[in-house]
Amino acid sequence: MRIGGLATGMDIDEIVEKMMTAERMPLDRMEQDRTTLEWKRDGFRDINKTLLELKNMMLDMKLSKTYQSKTVTSSMENAVTATARTGAPEGTYQIKVNELATSEIWQSKKDQGFEGINQKISEIDSTFDFSKAVTLATYDEKEKEMKTHEIKIDEDDTIKDVLKKINDQDNNVRAFYDEQSNQIIMETNRTGIYNEEGTSEIVFGEEDNSLATLFGMNREKEATNAEFEYNGLTIHSKDNSYTLNDITFNFNATTNNESATLSVRNDTEATFDKIMEFVDKYNEVVEAMNGSQREEKHRDYKPLTEEQKKEMSEKEIELWEEKAKSGLLRGESTITNGLYSMRNSWYSNVKTDGDIQSLTQIGIKTSESYMDGGKLIVDEDKLRAALNDDPEGVQNLFSNSAKDESRGLVNRLEDSLTTTMDSIKSRAGNSTSASLDNYTLGKQMKDLNKRISDFEDRLVKVEDRYWSQFTAMEKAIQRMNQQSEYLMSQFGQM
Repeated sequence: MRIGGLATGMDIDEIVEKMMTAERMPLDRMEQDRTTLEWKRDGFRDINKTLLELKNMMLDMKLSKTYQSKTVTSSMENAVTATARTGAPEGTYQIKVNELATSEIWQSKKDQGFEGINQKISEIDSTFDFSKAVTLATYDEKEKEMKTHEIKIDEDDTIKDVLKKINDQDNNVRAFYDEQSNQIIMETNRTGIYNEEGTSEIVFGEEDNSLATLFGMNREKEATNAEFEYNGLTIHSKDNSYTLNDITFNFNATTNNESATLSVRNDTEATFDKIMEFVDKYNEVVEAMNGSQREEKHRDYKPLTEEQKKEMSEKEIELWEEKAKSGLLRGESTITNGLYSMRNSWYSNVKTDGDIQSLTQIGIKTSESYMDGGKLIVDEDKLRAALNDDPEGVQNLFSNSAKDESRGLVNRLEDSLTTTMDSIKSRAGNSTSASLDNYTLGKQMKDLNKRISDFEDRLVKVEDRYWSQFTAMEKAIQRMNQQSEYLMSQFGQM
């Protein structure tokens, strides 16, 4: 604890503080430089984040489904709909649905006398032999035969317990209890006829000790296959869907002896929207990179020190830092070279087997204004026309994966982005960079941190020296005061 000014009456604390303020000025400048480096690092990383977002969108731009997706319309959507893969040929198809695929359903008798799902099995049938397991057989697709499943029922089991044991098995059967009617319902959990040699999809075991006898089960509905006519050809299916020629037809109801007309067409609008979404993201990236080079640099606005912030409002700090951050990336070759490389990706032709070999042929070009930094401008009508006339040609222009002059524009752009992102990472690292040694700005910050730490140690010594000097002065004046008092006391005795 330092106490000064007792002898001199001087405010030593204030004097030393003002002297240290002057001594701290080089430290403040170094801390401002460190803050500037941190802002610059964050600015680079924000650029890389937008580049990564664009790069992630490129996967869709390289898939054939983006350019050759299909749309299917149906004249009877309540009865039959369809989806088409990229390989499906365009055209119309006549579909007549005669019968839907259904599952087999069993139900207990209404007068079975169940008292609820928690009723014990022993209360339902006092003669039931718990030493024997009941069986349930269904058709196994892998083994191509009926497979028997055993169910062990214990004396304390309830209806709920037995139904759970049925449902827990891999037997293609689901069972549940209807609380309103007090009946048990069992059904196959798949549609269609699998047991083609038998009479039922669910086969119970021996009569005297079976689930059918215990619960009084009756078959209420047989399983059926779907039957439909494809352009006059009759086809059966176990499911209410069927795939032909890359078109999957889905049956919802019968068509009542009429035929539904389904039309398969190229989904031009979906492709158009994907390309426009990609162009918008590309222009957003260009705006971010080009904007960083056009920002005005305010050299008089340095990062604020903590002492300066104490004297300002939050709004004043925000406005000040906005100007201080402006133009920090201006002139950075990593960004200017990246912009040039991205623009250059679009210019050269792509050697394809078709007529479309350049971006301008599909209505896309770079902006003529140098202020735009190479943004893409789209003639929407021309792009739609190209997608309608030659979707495969548009796909090859964008996504051809060859390494020579046939390389698609999106792949060329991806090559450019990868180079730029690697360069930025080398300059500013990324969010996972654990060490400052891994990137250029980090090394500069590490050097500044060392200099700041050394300078802070020096300031401690300087402050100690000032206090030592003022303490020595206080002691000297104290001695002089004591001597003066002694002399005055001697004069008073004469």
